[in-house]
Amino acid sequence: MEITILLFATLKDRAGKGQFSLTLRGDHATISDVRRTLAAEYPALEAHLHSAISAVNEEFAYADDPVKAGDRVAFFPPVSGGSGEADPLHPEVFRLADASFSTDELVAAITTPATGAACVFSGMVRGETVGQSVTAHLEYEAYSPMAIAKMQQVAAEIRQQWPLVQGIAIVQRVGRLEVGQNTIVIACSSGHRDQGCFEAARYGIDRLKEIVPVWKKEFRPDGSSWVEGHYTPRQGD
Repeated sequence: MEITILLFATLKDRAGKGQFSLTLRGDHATISDVRRTLAAEYPALEAHLHSAISAVNEEFAYADDPVKAGDRVAFFPPVSGGSGEADPLHPEVFRLADASFSTDELVAAITTPATGAACVFSGMVRGETVGQSVTAHLEYEAYSPMAIAKMQQVAAEIRQQWPLVQGIAIVQRVGRLEVGQNTIVIACSSGHRDQGCFEAARYGIDRLKEIVPVWKKEFRPDGSSWVEGHYTPRQGD
């Protein structure tokens, strides 16, 4: 049977391409079978497939999960890194942005007549890190449909833990970013400052770093490399 393979970040570099068809023997296969076939046909991937995270049709997948003909199977390293249904009382924004955006506009988009507080986390490209070389710029890449779905999942988890949060915005930049530019903004609003907006924004960025498939490539004067995380998704992520 034939499936579509999607590769991201380091794996895409090693294979020399990000999407291609793969033929599996027989009519029944698992993620483990796909890994073995990929390693055999693309030896340069073998060292990276052991730690790579997998997804089938934009949902995390595990070793024994079945794969069917026509499935889209993605492999990517641990994460380094659109709008929801309109609800005037619980507005949400989820977006992968390839150009600069206004934080004020995002806050306005998640503000309701009952909003009295908003907490905004903004990540930036850091040019200097103590003990490390200087960063010239970063390039961000995302598995777009899955990234948006996982942003929505992060928002759902926030609402479960902090039910008084009103609006949620999660915007991730993709493409080339220079030192000092925003990379990610997570904003949460609530009626009062003590109704979870601080905690929700902190949880949002921490959770995004775990399960939203976005990666960054760091460019330095001495070369470039993908920055990979360490969290391996579990059942339920």
